[in-house]
Amino acid sequence: MYLARGSEAVLGFIGGTGPEGRGLAVRLAIGGEDVAIGSRDAARAERAADEVRRHAPGARVTAGVNANVAERADVVFITVPFSSHAVTLSDLAGALDGKTVVDVVVPMEFRAGRAFPVEVEEGSASEQAQSILPGSAVVGAFHTTSAVDLLVPGRSLGSDVVVCADDLGAKRAVMRLAESIEGVRSVDGGALSNAAFVEGFTVLLMDVNRIYRAHSSIRIMGID
Repeated sequence: MYLARGSEAVLGFIGGTGPEGRGLAVRLAIGGEDVAIGSRDAARAERAADEVRRHAPGARVTAGVNANVAERADVVFITVPFSSHAVTLSDLAGALDGKTVVDVVVPMEFRAGRAFPVEVEEGSASEQAQSILPGSAVVGAFHTTSAVDLLVPGRSLGSDVVVCADDLGAKRAVMRLAESIEGVRSVDGGALSNAAFVEGFTVLLMDVNRIYRAHSSIRIMGID
């Protein structure tokens, strides 16, 4: 499904209790979207939904276990750790069939306080998602968006979101969603296979942030 401007579609967040999922849910709820927070634990999902409601008074925010959220949502964001990426998608494949799936996952692991890339047989987490979900339109996006900044609703992000997908309609819908967040510009990143480069750069960005004790994002110069 493609999300039209002004639609009443539900945006679901699988693994939505983490900082990236909560942050994206907050910003999109502020923009007037109907959001649903998913978790393996219903109580954790409800606590995260309460936080979103505090930041976005009057927004339509619901919560539930991942399976229920995947079933009722029209567009689904995957924000789980990479270690549970494949099994989560496999478990939800039936519910996600025919839907746009926005994969925010970066294949990385932490050792001694540093982020290291994890090799993915399919090439990237987004391509792994597409291989598991052949009936879904997978879009890779929001990898480099700072969760810290997302969770400060009054802060303009001033950054770009690179969006990669093979399905042009799904890509355009996610690009519109991204630009509903204050200070975000969407950049067409081409085919889904290009998500590998964005995911890899995100690991580098994590190390830059560690060195500078920052939570930086990216801005691509020289394009309109």
